[in-house]
Amino acid sequence: MLSRCLFILRLALPVTIAQLGFIAVSFADNIMVGRYSTESLAASSFVVNVFNVVLLGSIGFSYGLTPLIGALFGRGENMSIGKTLRAGLIANLIVALAASSFMAIVYRFIPKMGQPAELLPLIRPFFLIYLASLIPAAIFNTFTQWSYAVRNTSMPMWILLGCFSVNIVGNYALIYGHLGCPELGLFGAGLSTLFARVAGAVIIAGVFFMSRKYAVYREGLLNGRMPKGTLKKVFNTSWPVALQMSFETGAFSACAIFAGWLGTVSLASFQVILVIGTLGFCIYYSIGTAISVLTANEMGRGLSEECRRPAFDGYIVMIAAMLVSCAIFILFCRQLIGLFSDDERVISMAASLLFPLVLYQLGDATQITFANALRGTSRVRPLMWISFISYIIVGLPSTWILAFPASMGVYGIELSFSISLFLAAALYLYAFLKATKIQSNA
Repeated sequence: MLSRCLFILRLALPVTIAQLGFIAVSFADNIMVGRYSTESLAASSFVVNVFNVVLLGSIGFSYGLTPLIGALFGRGENMSIGKTLRAGLIANLIVALAASSFMAIVYRFIPKMGQPAELLPLIRPFFLIYLASLIPAAIFNTFTQWSYAVRNTSMPMWILLGCFSVNIVGNYALIYGHLGCPELGLFGAGLSTLFARVAGAVIIAGVFFMSRKYAVYREGLLNGRMPKGTLKKVFNTSWPVALQMSFETGAFSACAIFAGWLGTVSLASFQVILVIGTLGFCIYYSIGTAISVLTANEMGRGLSEECRRPAFDGYIVMIAAMLVSCAIFILFCRQLIGLFSDDERVISMAASLLFPLVLYQLGDATQITFANALRGTSRVRPLMWISFISYIIVGLPSTWILAFPASMGVYGIELSFSISLFLAAALYLYAFLKATKIQSNA
């Protein structure tokens, strides 16, 4: 067990570093935007949370490649990996185009979403620049999941860290007008994000097509016909994961809209504490990625009876990471909040959300563990239904009741996260145990 835990940590470490880089950029974005103006921070919160529905849904769609390529890697079928990656690129570009079309329609309804009128001139241009980044993000995510599935988690990490650095420098230059650039405020932050995402897609594709290390996969991608049904298989394993993440992020995005109904300060405070909470989520996600890859490898080798071991060994690692995250939140809460805003109203309200932030960490860590373990088995249909029940049927009404009829405001919104996350955790665990029992009895 110890050796497997250490291997999970080694596989997860580059993903963790990349995710910590993501946190650093997210922190930098919100710090720079928040210190530019509270209105910019609130507008950014609205746009980012609305886009998270399709952005994370698209990322979830790319996750469908992990069990397919991971199983092929376990069997040593390198040419098939390249052909499956080609199908993945086609499928993910189709989904990105559909998501872009949907968000273009959403743009027309922004004035009817109940946000403060003074934020609309900031929201609209920032929304459009985010819209332009969906397709390059899809390309990068597809190559990233291929790389993770063949146990190369380092290459995407280095590319992400380079792009994150460019993003932060771009923010400094374009938000405030430094380095000879015009002062563009929130719109400048959007331009910097767009450039970083385009650069990431170009670089990771360039590495794949130019490196000798990936020649065997490249040959499979470029030459010959895909086996019949490959594209359909990618869609079948990808769209349930995409819907799972869309339901989850859709519920959290609705929470941002609810917070906006409570006013600019509530929305800004919600955004600050949500960004701080990503510290835990991103670490859990990296460990979950390792669990999914190792589970898929076991499935590919026909060792279905071994599938539970990566999940439960990984859960031990996950709990340790959760305890570290909670300790950081408790010990440094006010210092972290102070990084994002010097508005005393925002600082005071965000600090009051510490208890619900810490409360939902165990639910988040558990649901990420067993959702990723289930994804590794390729039995992904339950992911969609569990997410829909937990976050839409149960989570959203709970959020609205606690925030408005119960008059708990933004505290109630944050507290409601625990309801949906703990329910999802229990259901994912049950579904994973059932799926592995079916496999072992097959």
